[in-house]
Amino acid sequence: MDQVIKNYISSLRLEEAQQFKNMAVFPIFTSLDGGPDYLTLKEALERALLLVTEVSSAGSVPELKVTNRGDIGVLLLDGEEVAGAKQNRVLNTTILVKEKSETIIPVSCTEQGRWSSVSSSFRDSDTVMSPKLRVEKARTVAASLQNTGEYRSDQGTVWREINKMAAKADTVSQTGAMRDVYQAKMKDLDEYLKAFTYIPTQKGLLVLIGGEVLGFDFLSREKAFEVLFPKLIKSYAMEALLESKGNGFPPEKSKAEAFFQEAVECAEKKYESIGKGWDYRYEGKTVVGSALAVGDKVVHMAFFRVPESDRSGEMASTRQRRRFRL
Repeated sequence: MDQVIKNYISSLRLEEAQQFKNMAVFPIFTSLDGGPDYLTLKEALERALLLVTEVSSAGSVPELKVTNRGDIGVLLLDGEEVAGAKQNRVLNTTILVKEKSETIIPVSCTEQGRWSSVSSSFRDSDTVMSPKLRVEKARTVAASLQNTGEYRSDQGTVWREINKMAAKADTVSQTGAMRDVYQAKMKDLDEYLKAFTYIPTQKGLLVLIGGEVLGFDFLSREKAFEVLFPKLIKSYAMEALLESKGNGFPPEKSKAEAFFQEAVECAEKKYESIGKGWDYRYEGKTVVGSALAVGDKVVHMAFFRVPESDRSGEMASTRQRRRFRL
């Protein structure tokens, strides 16, 4: 593992866990400073500094155009969703968009049944893809990078996993929209949102469901993490809602800390990022992850437990669906 990434993981400190029903959250802190300054997607859109649109009037499912009008970078998080235009999409990887720039970004469709314009640009959907879906998407993106150098997902896999999530949640969407599943479960998700609290200077969270580690997200800047905290809680809470594991499992800090070591032991591949910095991809026998580093600073990293039923010990197959353009 690159020494910069390893140093950051080694610096992570867990504070006392917060728990609600079958979900426990360990707040993550670090003594390392925050690196480059940036806004989140939500902040940049609210300030009208960022414009997210289809790449053309015809559109292209796996690509969007991002225009940053500001004098500051904008962080787009892996799995973060934008809604509107021809169909909702999620980011295929974390990107730090350069200031005063126009960038074509790689995305996946999260609304299979719609290809008709409802707006000229995208808005923040206030949703991040659930960890298990991020795992499946990440594995196909890693395979694409290894074989083609492109940040493409297997769109069929993404749609299949969204359909499985909707069925498990007993929800129906007319357009097959992932966001509709979250909206249908909003009353339950709100209970989780109220139960977990952001702590000043917190930069990440590590989550256990039913006493077992699900994964963690870390951001370099505490302000950015504070903005993204509700989205991330909802993302992990969706997994908690869909799991059959019971309540009351005491969160074991030793399990959480051991997960950091598993992350360090993962095999690593490095690619030039779409925006600033370098994109790192990780795989272990039971863990997959990614990190974005700019210079000697880690801007974002996320590692997840591979589901028990899907531990092949290898990345996803190299099949890549090419029926993207509509």
